[in-house]
Amino acid sequence: MGKIKWWLVCILAFTGVCLGGGNAFADRTFSDARGRPLVLPDKIDRMICSGPGCLRLATYLNVQDKVVAVDNIEGRKRVFDARPYALANPGYKQLPVFGGFRGQDDPEKILGLDPMPQVIFKTYPELGHDPEELQAKTGIPVVILDYGDLGRNRSKLFAAMTLMGRVLGPLAEARAKQVVGFFSREIQELETRTRDVDHKKRCFVGGIAFKGPHGFQSTEPFYPPFQLVNAVNIAGQGLPAGREIRHAIFSKEMLLTADPEVLFLDLSTLQMGEGHGGLAELKTDPVYQALTAVDKGEVFGLLPYNWYTRNFGSVLADAWYIGTVLYPEKFSGIDPRAKADAIYTFLLGTPVFETMNKGFGRMAFTRIRLKE
Repeated sequence: MGKIKWWLVCILAFTGVCLGGGNAFADRTFSDARGRPLVLPDKIDRMICSGPGCLRLATYLNVQDKVVAVDNIEGRKRVFDARPYALANPGYKQLPVFGGFRGQDDPEKILGLDPMPQVIFKTYPELGHDPEELQAKTGIPVVILDYGDLGRNRSKLFAAMTLMGRVLGPLAEARAKQVVGFFSREIQELETRTRDVDHKKRCFVGGIAFKGPHGFQSTEPFYPPFQLVNAVNIAGQGLPAGREIRHAIFSKEMLLTADPEVLFLDLSTLQMGEGHGGLAELKTDPVYQALTAVDKGEVFGLLPYNWYTRNFGSVLADAWYIGTVLYPEKFSGIDPRAKADAIYTFLLGTPVFETMNKGFGRMAFTRIRLKE
């Protein structure tokens, strides 16, 4: 009987090691964004982040030291990079690769990691490897997070960071509360400054990336930085506020008819190369040349925010800059570049505005010259 009990203890301990990634005392139970019950080790020191934006959230929570591997987007060499979390953490490039980007996880590579992760966080679970299958193949708990946004899905974003913090321990949990509080205060400050403006200029933002770079017609009817400063987005006029439309191609004819007072250019369009993309179109296309904003030089450059999904720091930074352009009297004394670096420093621990802006020809947060 004694030998049977001893073997039973050994089997249970081995099971705990497999499921907990090295900790035999998996004694905490959580529910992830899908309501899946998960049993996790009491202390987690090793993790990987799968899916767009997942590593960004981990960086916000200051848990870079727990990341033991990354997906293959982190090691790519590129001229343009609008991912502040990656610019602030070049060490990510040196870590082992566990799979492809957008959730294309490789269970064999994960099982071959040394050290192995104790938990896998996963955003956008509909992309790439199925979370249940990944968990079954690796024996490592997979925690699904709903990435959310800074708009109507803000609570989902806050819940994702809160859950990640709870899973990773008291320091990460406290940091999650700080980050949620920071976002809430910034959003409230922008709302307070702009909600009572009498005359709101009509705007349009073009050149927004969506699964790759696009020309000036590429836009978002509910562009988050516009929403945060109560700007009038002509691409969203007449659409129900509750609709989920992230991307649209706005016709030149409609743009010419609406003739917005101010134009913004998302600099991700520069990826299309010299003589192509939104900047080249604004300089040469007769339709755009007929716009009042182009004629008066009311065209301004913005940092890309949609780069391996939403960069929340850049959403805020763009919103503050847009505020200084549209309502200078409400944003008196605000240096948008310094504000951007204050945001990045809080979220990432270091300023990255100039590093990022250099890659985009230093056109972010400036009036763009279209005529020589």
